[in-house]
Amino acid sequence: MTHRFLKRALIFILCAGMLVFSTATGFSKPPGKKASLRKPAAAKLQKAPQKLILRSASVLVEDQKTGERLIQKQAAAVVPIASITKLMTAMVVLDAGQVLEERISIEAADIDRLLHSRSHLPVGTRLTRKDALLIALMASENRSAHALGRTYPGGYTACVAAMNAKARALGLRETRFSDTTGLSSGNVSSARDLVRLVDAAYSYRPIRQFTTCRKTTIVSGCRVLIFSNTNRLIQNPRWEIGLSKTGYTDEAGRCLVMQAHMAKRPVLIILLDSQGKLTRVGDANRIKKWLEASTSASSARRG
Repeated sequence: MTHRFLKRALIFILCAGMLVFSTATGFSKPPGKKASLRKPAAAKLQKAPQKLILRSASVLVEDQKTGERLIQKQAAAVVPIASITKLMTAMVVLDAGQVLEERISIEAADIDRLLHSRSHLPVGTRLTRKDALLIALMASENRSAHALGRTYPGGYTACVAAMNAKARALGLRETRFSDTTGLSSGNVSSARDLVRLVDAAYSYRPIRQFTTCRKTTIVSGCRVLIFSNTNRLIQNPRWEIGLSKTGYTDEAGRCLVMQAHMAKRPVLIILLDSQGKLTRVGDANRIKKWLEASTSASSARRG
């Protein structure tokens, strides 16, 4: 009897020990999934933007509201600016208060004898000063830009003098103008000067409207002349552009200046001396992508 009792007690002790061991080591399966006490993992942060590589020789991107320089590359280099010049031409013409609906003529004097650039405006074309401004800014039409200077109060020389006086008034120390078209390599500036010029030009409503116009037509006699914007980004719905001007000569390379809204802020973009037809547009798109990625990464870190 005693032997049987001891045997049963030993079996009970062994079973109880195995039960405790299996519970402690996790061998037994829990009856239900227990809620985890660990805090949920934070949302994955946006990857930091990759290094920005731009092919334009001179670059400056600035926050228009704060003046913060967001991107810069050789911003102090003084270089030819080609048809970016026409922004200053437009400003002084508008400052002069000339009648925009007055009709002016394209004359032989307006033909480019320096670089022999092509024009869609035949000699003898009559158009309003407003249309001349429009196609000078939108389509970078050289004959209309020259005609604007020729019909300026006091003549062409007075117009160029007014352009240089305006540059001094704006504090553009590295900017000089020698014509109203930008064809001469004597029209020079730097990216850090041009960001001020573009900001000043943006304050003129006609300049904002004309530089962002996609297409226009002008009737010359029996001919209908069609002009398109020289900046292909104007056609892109992903871009919100408030001002735009392109430029090109062999000396200046391909240039592009813009006011645009991106990465939740208005910015001024200056791209000078880009080599290749698509380089300045490619640089602009890379800048937009980089700024938006930087903003997303910054927001994710704060969140």
